[in-house]
Parts: sequence; C-alpha cells; structure tokens
Amino acid sequence: MNTRLRFSIVFLGLILLSLSTFAQKRTGNNHNPVFEGWYADPEGIVFGDEYWIFPTYSAPYDEQVFLDAFSSKDLVTWEKHERIIDTDEVKWAKRAMWAPAIIEKDGKYFLFFAANDIQSDEEVGGIGVGIADTPGGPYKDYLGKPLIDKFYNGAQPIDQFVFHDKDGQYYMFYGGWRHCNIAKMKDDFTGFVPFEDGETFKEVTPEGYVEGPFMFIRNGKYYFMWSEGGWTGPDYSVAYAIADSPFGPFKRIGKILKQDPNVATGAGHHSVIHVPGTDEYYIVYHRRPLSETDGNHRETCIDRMYFDENGLIKPVKITFEGVQARPLN
Repeated sequence: MNTRLRFSIVFLGLILLSLSTFAQKRTGNNHNPVFEGWYADPEGIVFGDEYWIFPTYSAPYDEQVFLDAFSSKDLVTWEKHERIIDTDEVKWAKRAMWAPAIIEKDGKYFLFFAANDIQSDEEVGGIGVGIADTPGGPYKDYLGKPLIDKFYNGAQPIDQFVFHDKDGQYYMFYGGWRHCNIAKMKDDFTGFVPFEDGETFKEVTPEGYVEGPFMFIRNGKYYFMWSEGGWTGPDYSVAYAIADSPFGPFKRIGKILKQDPNVATGAGHHSVIHVPGTDEYYIVYHRRPLSETDGNHRETCIDRMYFDENGLIKPVKITFEGVQARPLN
C-alpha cells in the first residue's frame, strides 16, 4: 500500500470517527456540558416556552468583560446569544463581570451582575443592573452606577440572586466572603426599601455559607441554597436549608451537590429550573473536568433534582448523560 493511499485511509477514518462522536453527542448519550466553552455560575430560568441560562464567561478577570446567554426549547439544544452586555456599555465596570441573575417584570428584563471584584468600600464596583426588552438583550446599564457598592455586614457585593416571593415582593440575596444579606427591593429595582426596624441589609448567613445564594418555594416551604468551599478547588459544593419564610432562620441540612471522582470536580454555584405546573426540578451548575487544573476551566451542566417523601432534597448524581429533551409545550 503506497503512502498516499495509507494517508487517505487514515484521514477518512478520522473523519468517520469525528462524525460518529458528534452523532453520539447529538443523539442523547451525553448532554453534559450543555454547551461548549468555559462557563460558570449559571442562572437557569424559564421565560415563556423557552429555557434560558445566563452564565459567567469563565476566564481571567481582565478578560471577563462580557456576558453571553443561551436559550433552548428543550434543555438539550442551545442557542448562543453573544455579548448581551459588556464593559463598553457599563462604564463603571472594568473587569470581572460574573454571576448574572435575571428577572422579568412588566415586560422588561433586568440582568443583575457583579463587576470589578472590589475588595473594599473605597473601590468602584459591586452589583450592577442591565435592562432590555428581550431576554437575549442587548442590555443597557440601568443605573449608570452600581446598585450595591459597599460591604454591609461583611458581605462582598457579589453573587446576587433576585427572589420573587409569593406575595409579590422582590428580595435580593447576595454576598461573598462567607456572609449573605437579604434586602427588600424597590418596585422599579433602582434601590432598596428599609425594613420596619430601619435596617436595609439583613444578614441571613447559614452555617457553612461561602457564596452563591439561591432560593425557591416548594409546597409552601422556602428552600435556601448556597455554595461552600473554594471555587478553584475540587471540594466546591452546594448545601441547603429549609425555612418557613425568606428570612429563615436557615439551619443547614447538608450537601446535595459535590464532586464525583469518576465524573468531575468542583461542582457548585448553581441555580434551579422548575418546570411550571409540575414537580420537575433541574439543577444547573458548573464543574471542572477531571483533566483540568486551571481554576477558570469550568463548564455548565444540568442534572435532575429529586425530593424524598419528607421534602428533603436527595443528593444529586452528576452525570455525563445530563437530561433528556423536555419541551415546555
């Protein structure tokens, strides 16, 4: 067999192998990660008949200057919406845009994000807000300045989550550096309304809390979740508590998401998607492939989340398979 023929056969074999791998990925054997690229801190949500994920673009802070978003009709096939907001639009933000949170109100979409990774009250940065007419943007800087730019109760102003309570009130949970605050938002999201005792930022930090708060209601109970450990390490994880109000008290129950030495490490900073009108819940989170040691090499994944007969969250099994197609209509 001459060299040219041998090369052609090898080349054809590589093409067929590539096509086979692609087909396997597309036919449902492996759906994690849900989309390509290094993305972390994913906020998953349902808008109408579409699922959306708003993640951090996981890169060194000086390159982390924009946010992308992804939409899907079925949790499996995702469309990328590039640079829905960036530091060219948000003049006070210079770097480290991360951990977006999203809410729709009165036909407008409000995108909350942290920027600049400030380390003191003297620095410019903190939590900002973008506004758009569609979930995919483009978003404009809503305030022209940070919404929160100070350290209240020791909480770094990052990792915000906007919670819509059943009485219609919106609250913001946020905080890094092992402190979490809750604040009552104004109707137009331009600021906060003090509580009856005069405080604006109340600390609700549970045992083990590090960052990444998230809340949802199920059967009248408030499930409060957060991340523990260091985000660059293998032991990053998610724990939770259950309370009768959004103010707690939040007694830690235990971890429900963590690394699997056969799958990935650093599984954390999550959100939860609830399929409307059902008892189906999906956990959206990031993790680090076993082959990666770079702290920024994180990928976004989805797995099912289940409850036991007492309403406790069962430990989540992180998988390569992910979830099957789940259209909303």
